[in-house]
Amino acid sequence: MTIEIRLSVMSPEIGVEKSAGEFPPGMGANPSATGRTLPGMGGTPPSSSGAKRLDTLENKTVYLVDTGFGGSYNFMLQLQKWFGEHMPSVTTIRKRKPGNVFMDDNNDLWEEIKEKGHAAVVGVAG
Repeated sequence: MTIEIRLSVMSPEIGVEKSAGEFPPGMGANPSATGRTLPGMGGTPPSSSGAKRLDTLENKTVYLVDTGFGGSYNFMLQLQKWFGEHMPSVTTIRKRKPGNVFMDDNNDLWEEIKEKGHAAVVGVAG
């Protein structure tokens, strides 16, 4: 079995090219176009993402967060191996999200990532 992992770091200045009224690639269909709505959002997704995007991952610390969903542990192992082979200056820290896959017990992990990390990959698999 071959696993291909592609990595891209987007600049906030460049953004993602998209056609008018469409989501960026990989973001799914427009909920209003499918007749579905998102609760509390008037049927549209939020207009901003949380953290500012990094220009590079070189010499940064990236947390690889296993959510506990089936296959997530193995995916994060493979991702850590990929970073080691292709971007050795990146420090990766694998952590398991507390609680079960759908809820957290506390905010300790997220606070640790904010304090010690530069980026995080929160992964699911299936």
